[in-house]
Amino acid sequence: MDRERLSLILQTSPTWVRLGLTVRDAALRERAADALAATIIERLDEPLTVPDVNQMPLPL
Repeated sequence: MDRERLSLILQTSPTWVRLGLTVRDAALRERAADALAATIIERLDEPLTVPDVNQMPLPL
């Protein structure tokens, strides 16, 4: 894992998770941290796809 991939995962994580890490309620912070950890683990298991510049995009 590199810094850029982790940064992208954090940026695209659910908004409530990112906001939940900053609230006063300890239980909500814990749920948000668990959800963020689950998101990171899930996305790390996904294959890293690099778009092929030679592939023509076709409209659906």
